[in-house]
Amino acid sequence: MLRISILPHLQIRDDTAPTPAPGLDVSRLVALLGHIEATGNIAQSAEAVALSYRYAWGILRDAETLFGGALIAKTRGRGSTLTPLAQQLVWASKRIAARLSPTLDSLASELEIELKKLMAESDPAVRIHASHGFAVAALRDFLDEHKVRHDLKYCGSLEAVAALAEGACDVAGFHVPIGEFEQETLRRFTAWLRPETHCLIHLAVRSQGLFVRPGNPLGVHSLDDLVRSDVRFVNRQVGSGTRLLLDLMLARRGIDPNRIEGFSNGEFTHAAVAAYIGSGMADVGFGVETAARRFGLEFVPVLKERYFFAIEKRMLESPALVGAVSAMNNRNFRERVDALPGYEAELTGVVQTFGEAFPGIPL
Repeated sequence: MLRISILPHLQIRDDTAPTPAPGLDVSRLVALLGHIEATGNIAQSAEAVALSYRYAWGILRDAETLFGGALIAKTRGRGSTLTPLAQQLVWASKRIAARLSPTLDSLASELEIELKKLMAESDPAVRIHASHGFAVAALRDFLDEHKVRHDLKYCGSLEAVAALAEGACDVAGFHVPIGEFEQETLRRFTAWLRPETHCLIHLAVRSQGLFVRPGNPLGVHSLDDLVRSDVRFVNRQVGSGTRLLLDLMLARRGIDPNRIEGFSNGEFTHAAVAAYIGSGMADVGFGVETAARRFGLEFVPVLKERYFFAIEKRMLESPALVGAVSAMNNRNFRERVDALPGYEAELTGVVQTFGEAFPGIPL
């Protein structure tokens, strides 16, 4: 099965030098720095990224010459540590990866579709449109491992369900908060989804809340703290389910978004929000717990929500969907989702009608 990956590649060079040298491969440098940060040992780190000790030192020296500052400091009892300059390089790389990965994954999927057409592959592929999330990414990996053909495009929840209604995809991912905002949020999606023709596959329950820096130095404990003058916020992009949810919560609490510094700064993924905060460019964000934990941030829970895949009932037994539905109902996949911080997989893979998923809510 053909699978394409597109990876970001960061290169820096000094155009002001009398004799410009070849660009520095920052990706390799950052991989080395990341291991040094974790182990404090340059020799072990060089081995971990498949470089000789001498070559690793050469990369470090070239980078220090280019940036005009030290990247490594020796600390008694801790071995080698990263200087602030090196730390910023590592975080810049994390931000780039978190921001670009969904776009590159979607572009790779589009290229796969075109190549498969030329290769005359006849097996149907399930077309998935979904917001970027950790359980969705886990599903993509699981489908790859089990050789279930699929084409995944990352987009906002509203865009995904609109694509399903228009026949542009077979599966659309969206999420709905549990409790106070459930009915109002669901109404936005049922403008495109029809209970009589669509059904739902439960993917996961996940925790949404505030991302704050380690130790929560600003003492941010609720949405009310976002309007403080000393708090810099980073948002999700307009049209994402998380942005819609946050807008609802702020409106219900009478909080004016215009008073929140950085509210207009939108990132495409939860991971990008976490990386933005981890690099010191913001103090607070809102998203799923997994992203906060992966970037070493603290998490202030606000609510839980359910993530669903919507499909047409008549497509449940189609060749394109049978393998995907079976994979989501696989015990190993449920265990993989359950292992994600802030995710619960008790109902993962369960097919439900809208009435079963949302009893008591008029549709």
